[in-house]
Amino acid sequence: MEFHDQGIITSLRKYGEYDALIDVMTAQHGRHAGLVKGGMSRRQRGILQPGNEVMLTWRGRLESQLGTYKAELRNARSASFLDYPSKLGVLNSVCAILSVSLAEREEHKTLYEGLQILLDTLENAGPEPEAWGALLVRWEIGLLSELGFGLDLSCCAATGVTDDLIYVSPKSGRAVSRAAGLPYHDKLLPLPPFLLGGGSVTGNDVRDGLSLSEFFLERYVLFPHNKKIPQARRMLLDFF
Repeated sequence: MEFHDQGIITSLRKYGEYDALIDVMTAQHGRHAGLVKGGMSRRQRGILQPGNEVMLTWRGRLESQLGTYKAELRNARSASFLDYPSKLGVLNSVCAILSVSLAEREEHKTLYEGLQILLDTLENAGPEPEAWGALLVRWEIGLLSELGFGLDLSCCAATGVTDDLIYVSPKSGRAVSRAAGLPYHDKLLPLPPFLLGGGSVTGNDVRDGLSLSEFFLERYVLFPHNKKIPQARRMLLDFF
């Protein structure tokens, strides 16, 4: 069997003396692992760095087999971000999150397209985290939705009003208004205005958004499978 696809490498591990196991977020085949013969050579290792965008050919005798990859570099994002610690941190974080949150070989085309937009924006934006932080949070919220755990930020869970929504309930994942949430404000999660279409984005807004998505990713996606938020993701908060 054989397929051709494009993808973003999310992890690289040594296999034997010279070969490599890679995990790739592909456009048409979801998160898909494979073996690269000679993948730990100097030339191949540069192509296979996590975050790089590649064209792929996968071959296997059976569809269920690990199979082998041949990869051709399209965009060496890992190298282009080396001088920007915050951007490199985002790249490492999204790769780690995808590796622990997605089941193998389930197509997530919308999620892949969103990832492309995020990384393209990251590549072209300035180094200030506020320039791309809101998009990163929206992508993580989109990941939750893709996996069936979308947040409902349309109206207050307690009263149904649509104005002055500033909290999210950690139990229901629904928005809560200022008035309804005031007695319980210390138990609720902050809702950053940009998730409701608000104006300018501050570092504190992005930090609140990352804390929000991290809470629900850990609770609904990772904890049921005895997994934890990757260290690369936790370190992102240091940039805000």
